[in-house]
Amino acid sequence: MPAKRIIPCLDVKDGQTVKGVNFENLKYAGDCIELAKKYSDSGADELVFLDITATNEKRKTVVELVDKVGKNIFIPFTVGGGISDIDDIRCILKYGADKVSINSSAVKNPGLISDCAEYFGSQCIVCAIDAKRVDGDYYVFINAGKVNSGLKLLDWAKTVEIKGAGEILLTSMDYDGTKAGFDIDMLNLVSNAVNIPVIASGGAGPKINHFVDVFKKTNVDAALAASIFHYDLLSMYDLKEGLKKEGIETRRLVK
Repeated sequence: MPAKRIIPCLDVKDGQTVKGVNFENLKYAGDCIELAKKYSDSGADELVFLDITATNEKRKTVVELVDKVGKNIFIPFTVGGGISDIDDIRCILKYGADKVSINSSAVKNPGLISDCAEYFGSQCIVCAIDAKRVDGDYYVFINAGKVNSGLKLLDWAKTVEIKGAGEILLTSMDYDGTKAGFDIDMLNLVSNAVNIPVIASGGAGPKINHFVDVFKKTNVDAALAASIFHYDLLSMYDLKEGLKKEGIETRRLVK
């Protein structure tokens, strides 16, 4: 089994890290710069920073904050939120990101994916997909989960791969913040259908078996979590040691 990645996520609103349940009832979860440094130092494989209200507020990602975070970490860094064109991506990469995450803008303009992949390389382009079960099928939601795009999840996942995305960050809105474990069915639907890496997001609880299950029962390449790390419910070291005992290697292990 190839080495897997554990990725903390900073959902940022008004310059502060927040976390909710099912994309609602957001609560303060810590200073994003302090958290980013903690995760980098403690052995996280990568970090994701999402300015979660940028799209709905019709503004760009807060690049000053991205710059400060980037200067305090030494691991690959993905940034998303309010990114809608090549100039936005150029700016985000200039301020320290290694990859950018596009979501709503890609749904509204799928050509953006191919344009950006051609200009910057697929390795820089992560397509974030927020999905929810509706009437027995999974649909893609945009604008921070507020709007059902009408696109079926599997169709859209295949499209973003064809358009040139290098990776998919797949969040289960139904499981988000529940700490009940990952949405194995949804993750299998996508990871078995595409040939690019899939990051599992939504539902991680402070139980090592949640991560063991997602890596052994699906083909995902990475698992993302937020609140369990923000609130020190499970340490990065204990999680990675637990995975190692189950035969699952990760990229970094820091004592």
